Amino acid sequence: MTHFMGTFTGKLDKKGRVSVPASFRSALERLGTLEMVLRLSHRDPCVEAWPLPSFEAMAGGIDQLDVFSDAHDDLSLSLFADAFPMRPDGDGRLVLPEELIGHANLTEAVTFMGLGKLFQLWEPEAAKARAEAARQRARERALTIPARPGLPPAGRA
Repeated sequence: MTHFMGTFTGKLDKKGRVSVPASFRSALERLGTLEMVLRLSHRDPCVEAWPLPSFEAMAGGIDQLDVFSDAHDDLSLSLFADAFPMRPDGDGRLVLPEELIGHANLTEAVTFMGLGKLFQLWEPEAAKARAEAARQRARERALTIPARPGLPPAGRA
């Protein structure tokens, strides 16, 4: 499985262009697509970047909800109303719409944070604060990842 890993900071130019880190572009290529959906996070002041197949699979869960329910409407609006399908240009850059730039409070720099199946774009200081808060909560709650059946326990080969 391909994952987006690492944290990288790049420049946002006056035209709203930012270069996608090479390792993230490589991950997209391994997934067989350069097409992504960029959307406002409904949890954090950042932009989520989903590979198109992953976005479609995730968003397909909405079909489990009653089409006329508040939950369906709220999630549909949260997922689709501020979503922007795009792909990097020949130089690996994305042109970010003003809505995305404003939501994430982006100015001259953008921090890309890998989250496994997707990545996020953050204002650099907000990215640092979010990562530290996540690590702190994980420690406080003693979070672990459940072992998958058939795999040896961590630390053993």
